[in-house]
Amino acid sequence: MTAQTAEKMNMAKGEARCPNAPSTQDIIAKDSVAAPGWVRSESYQFLGDEDIPTERYYEEDFARQEYQNLWTRTWQFTCREEHIPEVGDYYVYDIGRKSFIITRVAENEVRAYYNACLHRGTKLRASGTDGCTSEFKCSFHGWTWNLDGSLQKAQCEWDFPHVKAEEFSLPQAKVQILAGFVFINMDLDAPALETYLGDEFMSHLSAWKLEDRYVHCHVSKIIPANWKLTMEAFMEAYHVIETHPQVAVSNADANSQYDFYGEHVDRFISPLGVISPHLAGQYTEQEIFDQFTIGDSGGVSTSQQLGEDDTARAAMAKMFRGMFEEASDSDLSHVSDSELLDCFSYTVFPNMFMFAGISLPMVYRFRPVADDHRKTLYEVFFLRPLPTSGERPEPAELQHMADDQSFVDAEGMDDGFGVILDQDTENLLLQQQGVEASAKKGLTLGNYQEIRVRHFEQAIDKYVSGK
Repeated sequence: MTAQTAEKMNMAKGEARCPNAPSTQDIIAKDSVAAPGWVRSESYQFLGDEDIPTERYYEEDFARQEYQNLWTRTWQFTCREEHIPEVGDYYVYDIGRKSFIITRVAENEVRAYYNACLHRGTKLRASGTDGCTSEFKCSFHGWTWNLDGSLQKAQCEWDFPHVKAEEFSLPQAKVQILAGFVFINMDLDAPALETYLGDEFMSHLSAWKLEDRYVHCHVSKIIPANWKLTMEAFMEAYHVIETHPQVAVSNADANSQYDFYGEHVDRFISPLGVISPHLAGQYTEQEIFDQFTIGDSGGVSTSQQLGEDDTARAAMAKMFRGMFEEASDSDLSHVSDSELLDCFSYTVFPNMFMFAGISLPMVYRFRPVADDHRKTLYEVFFLRPLPTSGERPEPAELQHMADDQSFVDAEGMDDGFGVILDQDTENLLLQQQGVEASAKKGLTLGNYQEIRVRHFEQAIDKYVSGK
């Protein structure tokens, strides 16, 4: 038995961390521009070590329970406010077979109508569409609703004496706007979104000012795996050394920090600009700097020789600050090195990731494909800071990638990051097939590095059970 194994056996469950390596907080503490409190916080506890049953990833009955008990009771991100800036603007959001028209009915009011005619059920607006209107008219028989959801016209009204206009307003879901995101919840008795997310996360979110960003790039692709498997592929940095070897030189994967805040939010912080513990001692600071420039920021052509006492992380922070200020026409002098460099990935249950940093200003959204619970509609939104002029650019149009198409092909996508997304998603068909073929009926998780997966699945259990 090695000394490391003996030490591990003497630890309480969940206490083990990557040995002989600095923690995320140790790395951040050395930065020249100090990190804010939300970066320096830690919130982890051991949640158990039982296997996660694999049947939830392929059984039709489990998917049916999710639609009945989970998707109908949780807050979901539908669109950004910039998608519907003017009165009459609308955006169609689908989840499974449910469909909603998200529309601005007044300057400070947004509603979400169930997207179905109350006559014979025809969708009032096609899935995947947006636009501007003064009314919602059914293309089949011409029944029409006003923007406020009230019934305007029933064709041949004389034939419907049993239809009372006051009872035929379009049904609505609950709506809240937070940090520029429009959320809906089908449960009209659901707690407020702020309560659902919790005070700790709300304090983090308020610091990011995501309402002052806009959608610079929006890409989607169908992934051949269950939505939970697909989400969980992005919840840990444990896979980096094997799946993304090209970035391991400048990604402190096994040093990453994992936290959760209440039932509906968790995160990791993965420090960049420092070497993976798996490769410790194999690369110089200059080599780490050179690789980081190429692997994570393909648009950077500047070559720089580091001084004897310089670190790759400090040099990259300085370079990124200037680069992002120029690209976004914004002032980032107040932003910490960690916010400029590091990967901050927050899961907002059930199907949204928020990335709080400047170098990876993204949002992910995952939705089960309505007619095949073994497939996922995966979307990536890149959010850039508003220019100093204050003018808000139009949100980017959605680009949908074909099944065999690389994310690199998307307009506005950094080539290096597109390759990373390809690597992340290429594993998923094999994983979906594997969980169905396996004689072992459970997934075994690490106590620390995969805590977000366990936290997420415990929330799934709560909702699916109807609690």
